[in-house]
Amino acid sequence: MKSAYELAMERLSKAEPVKKLTDEQKRQLAELDSVYGAKIAEREIFVKGQLARAEAGDDLEAATQLRRQLASDRKSLQAELEEKKEKVRQGS
Repeated sequence: MKSAYELAMERLSKAEPVKKLTDEQKRQLAELDSVYGAKIAEREIFVKGQLARAEAGDDLEAATQLRRQLASDRKSLQAELEEKKEKVRQGS
């Protein structure tokens, strides 16, 4: 007897079959992960340095703003990464 999850996965694969990725697509996806991982890390280092200075100066409002900025930057870079990865998967 199959679980509800297994049945749902079967229906999903019938509706939209899984496309196999070429070696080139896999390489491009890995490269994108690497590039965007570095961009995110670079941004975190920069903002965390500013955050430390703001906290040392007891500027809690600036520290809060920097935390929001970091979260926003991380989210936008992650969205950009997913968009580019989807283009690679689609073969564009």
